[in-house]
Amino acid sequence: MEKYPAKASVMRGRVIPALFLLAALLGFESVRSSSPNILLIVSDDQGYADLGILNEEIITPNLDRIAREGSRLTSFYVAWPACTPSRGAFLSGRYSQRNGIYDMIRNEAPDYGHKYDPETYAITWERIGGMDAREILIPETLKARGYVSGIFGKWDLGISTRFLPLAKGFDEFYGLVNTGIDYYTHERYGVHSMYRNNERTEEDKGIYATYLFEREALRFLEERSDEEPFFLYVPFNAPHSSSALDPKIRGTVQVPPEFEAMYPPLENPYRMGSRYGKETLVPTPEKRKRDFRAATTCMDASIGKLLDALDRKGIAEKTIVIFFADNGGGGGADNGVLRGKKGDTWEGGVRVLSMVRWPAGGVPAGVENDAFLTSLELMPSLAAATGASLPEGVTLDGYNWWPTLRGESESPRQEMFWKRRHLKGARVGDWKWVDMGEGQGGLFNLSEDIGERRDSSNEHPEELARLKRRYEKWYYETMVAAEPRGPFKDY
Repeated sequence: MEKYPAKASVMRGRVIPALFLLAALLGFESVRSSSPNILLIVSDDQGYADLGILNEEIITPNLDRIAREGSRLTSFYVAWPACTPSRGAFLSGRYSQRNGIYDMIRNEAPDYGHKYDPETYAITWERIGGMDAREILIPETLKARGYVSGIFGKWDLGISTRFLPLAKGFDEFYGLVNTGIDYYTHERYGVHSMYRNNERTEEDKGIYATYLFEREALRFLEERSDEEPFFLYVPFNAPHSSSALDPKIRGTVQVPPEFEAMYPPLENPYRMGSRYGKETLVPTPEKRKRDFRAATTCMDASIGKLLDALDRKGIAEKTIVIFFADNGGGGGADNGVLRGKKGDTWEGGVRVLSMVRWPAGGVPAGVENDAFLTSLELMPSLAAATGASLPEGVTLDGYNWWPTLRGESESPRQEMFWKRRHLKGARVGDWKWVDMGEGQGGLFNLSEDIGERRDSSNEHPEELARLKRRYEKWYYETMVAAEPRGPFKDY
């Protein structure tokens, strides 16, 4: 089994003799050549059961392949039940309440049919908000180990230049900067939102977004030499609903015809409904589900091309492939046995589909691993795999998951907490407490009731009290007391 490189040491304020410097450089090149590559793929709003090996109604042969060749993590959680805070958390390794991104950076006016003019949009929250510049993300930690990092897809952590990926350690960026776009015009409710590096671009307007992210990710892979380790982050916006103002598009997902044709035709794709306070044609639930599945299959085909590229270059064995959904399923998603959906602190909002493949790292193939793990584990785990030093003076909220994935030890994760505005949730061991407001929620033993159907609050009041105490301690003694970070925290 491959042994992980030791942490890199940093020598400051010392004169290093030439021979020692040469030896250090040679050692650095040796580490570069042996360091694992990383391919991190994140889908948008995909459901817990939106996988072909779990659901014969959806076609995902390439995600199925990752599951067969790696381990599927069946108790894997994200830190927030929707896009922006979830991404900020797994890229920083810090709870969203700690890193300052604990809600969405988006405008609400388009929900009522409003289209911004450029001058007005330029001063809206969606345009000026972003992650605190002091936060350190995964690619910044890998840079000292010689990694080249690229992101092709959905960013969602700020649009101003100081917030864009190149300011956070990435070397290349092509993708959307907002929470969602029209898949062909690349507009978010009338505002063009595709960027290359730090500049807005309309060069590919009219081309389906998934194809563009596939194209750029493949180019990035082909340009890498065998001695140059890489971190390739591909956060697809699929199968998230299209952010278009047209009522017949909004609420469903745009899909290329060839993938739409892979599913049974619909008798009634539209029905009369209400949008922007008017009666109009809107997609039927059947169309939303069909489109959602077809968009997932299209994304899956692009993922297959990335896997094929790793095989073609002969680097699949030494490449860590990680896949998960950014939050629980929304739109036409299928969350299977889980209760709730995107936006909830029920399991359906925070427990997500996830898989890891790394043959050289001893991750077993074809295994369902039910260990309690989260996206907060990403930062420390990738540091352990690459020998990168974790940022000094920064409190992380995750653990190294490799011993758990290899079956060598139990997960060090014992608890996880969620807060989305007034919605709360806590998992401690097998117990889960949910407070969805308005009397919705309760206490559930997930080892017996993964669907959160049987409230055990009256039967086990001591456990309910214990989880509430743990939540209060986490929130008030840890998150509220943490070093302040913007943009939401008052300081």
